[in-house]
Amino acid sequence: MAEETAGEDRYGCMIEVKNLTKRYGSVEAVRNISFTVKDGVICGFLGPNGAGKSTTMNIIAGCLAATDGEVTVNGCDIYEDPIGAKSSVGYLPEQPPLYPDMTAEEYLAFVGEARGLSGDKLWEAVDRAVKRTAIEEYRDRLIKNLSKGYKQRVGIAQAILADPKTIILDEPTVGLDPRQILEIRSLIRELGKDHTVILSSHILGEIAEVCNEVVIIAHGEIAAADTLENLVNRYEGKNVVDITVRGDIGAVRRIADSVPQITEAEIDPLPKGQVRARLSADRGTDVREALFFRFADARIPILSMNFEETTLEKVFLELTAEKREPAVSDPADGADGSLSAEEIFARRAMENVGKDAPGSGEIAASAAADKPEAAGEADEPETPEKSEKPDKPDKPDKPDKPDKPEKPAKPARGEQDSDDYTPLFGG
Repeated sequence: MAEETAGEDRYGCMIEVKNLTKRYGSVEAVRNISFTVKDGVICGFLGPNGAGKSTTMNIIAGCLAATDGEVTVNGCDIYEDPIGAKSSVGYLPEQPPLYPDMTAEEYLAFVGEARGLSGDKLWEAVDRAVKRTAIEEYRDRLIKNLSKGYKQRVGIAQAILADPKTIILDEPTVGLDPRQILEIRSLIRELGKDHTVILSSHILGEIAEVCNEVVIIAHGEIAAADTLENLVNRYEGKNVVDITVRGDIGAVRRIADSVPQITEAEIDPLPKGQVRARLSADRGTDVREALFFRFADARIPILSMNFEETTLEKVFLELTAEKREPAVSDPADGADGSLSAEEIFARRAMENVGKDAPGSGEIAASAAADKPEAAGEADEPETPEKSEKPDKPDKPDKPDKPDKPEKPAKPARGEQDSDDYTPLFGG
């Protein structure tokens, strides 16, 4: 029991990432990030396209070397004990690493052998993976003849084949139809019962539907890492009632001031005697009922009333927007720090192209400028030659062109043709 307790303490944190950095040249795709993933949870890795999700997952899976930092998987350092760490990970990249000319069963057997399985253990693992991913009917079919949804299932099957403690899935539902998406989500929930799962996505609904915890990454940095409920509660701050009425702006302000739970009021006049008010209240407080009765007592008609709740989408937009300012540290790419790593790369590429284009233009311009000078310089000594223009009467020699009448000699060409024709037939 003591050993089990020690093991639980040791592996309570399945994945630990410390100060991880990945640079491509001078561009930092991932910048000094740190987070942990607990054993037995489904963790959503959430971020916009180009945020650094795939880079981080490749490093955790041991497919890509980091520039700096530490990664521990199941107690094994990915650099000091790569075999121990990688044996604990099953990885499905965004593009499944499938061999289209193999059947699903042949492919899984090949992967199993690469993972060190053989004999009965190999085929038991293949049967188990095939059953869990529900591809029994297609195990003998060539992978190239499978639909995209079933190719994804085969990819997931290879990830879980050796029964790893951690399964990493990078954008597993991209390009699937709605039915296939629901099936893959259901499969991920099932996998989460026996494995630690990291699910990468930029689809908020997918993360909210499947995951227990969320790590939000933006512009190569961790913006937040917590449970969904805690994230929403932490960044909720206040509830907002957006209300439009027809009445006097002063009366609307007095009613807003009369509700003690309202902490902030933005009141603006609208055309046709209407007034719009955005009224903020403390978190967990709903002031709609109080407002309704107060406006009714004042005989001020309510034209519309909307209650704005904080959702994961709003939290995501807020966090990714907050991380945009410090995204760039290189003053050459913008001292205000307003560009992401991807935007820096694109800008530098365009600058290089721009440098080449104007450079070549300047060279061409200078060359063009040199030509008139050279021509001018040549003209000066040749000016006397211009006086020789009288010699140009040689042009009358052009009448020699009357030699063209020799064209009648073309009949000779006919004779020549006949000569050429005869030997072709030997006489």
